[in-house]
Amino acid sequence: MRRYLRALRHGWEWLGARTLVRRGRDLELMHRALGFATLALVMLAPLLIVVAAADPLERGGFAAWLADGMGLSGRSARVLTDIISPPRNVVGTISVWGGLALALFGVTLGGSVQNGYERIWNLPPGPWHRVWRQATWLAALTAYLYQEVRTGGAMQGPERITLSLVTGTLFFWWGQHFLLGGQVRWRDLLPGAVATMAGLIGLRGFSYFVFTPLIVDNAISYGAVGVVLVVESWLIGVGFVIYGGALFGRWLLDHHGHRFIGHLHTRPGKDPVSDD
Repeated sequence: MRRYLRALRHGWEWLGARTLVRRGRDLELMHRALGFATLALVMLAPLLIVVAAADPLERGGFAAWLADGMGLSGRSARVLTDIISPPRNVVGTISVWGGLALALFGVTLGGSVQNGYERIWNLPPGPWHRVWRQATWLAALTAYLYQEVRTGGAMQGPERITLSLVTGTLFFWWGQHFLLGGQVRWRDLLPGAVATMAGLIGLRGFSYFVFTPLIVDNAISYGAVGVVLVVESWLIGVGFVIYGGALFGRWLLDHHGHRFIGHLHTRPGKDPVSDD
């Protein structure tokens, strides 16, 4: 028994998992995931509701977008649609200034994600006048979510899975590089993009088996509030995966990158949580 415990401890040290845990704690990973979920629900969701309602090709609206992202189907998807669907005249009742306000509020989410990436790579915060990067990232995120929903209705099986994997990896790969202002090399950001997509796939599976029945139960027990709580819990998971995937990619390069690229990874700055 002692030999197995010693082997387990050596394996833990070889992997550098202690450093990964410490980096997640120093990044306040769960706190950032909670902040992401709050911003996504309060600031991003209204913008996506307007975009989904304006879509001339899809009548499912924002609820259909959300159900697709969570991997819901059947009764749980219908419950979510009945509770969250906005009025049909939502586009006609919103003013130009209201639309601009929704877009500006959504940019706040981009700023939060950018700040998280900067902390992960130990880079100084970007200047305020680079808010255009956050706005562009928000537009790209909306386009990515839109194509995910559209391809979900047009494709099924391996074709849909392959397209989602490719477009998702490309988006999170580009998103890190763009928000960081090109200060980190493309090849160094790829592991984080792949890890993010892997985490989102795992979250989708978890949502299918856990959140699908939970939405129905909460709707019966607590009504609309119970459904919103489930959606908020899912958004916390999304935030955890987005920040955690990038953090895992950085850790993988720092501790195991030399096994794949033949030399130690050159960091953009001194890492305050490194074991060195």
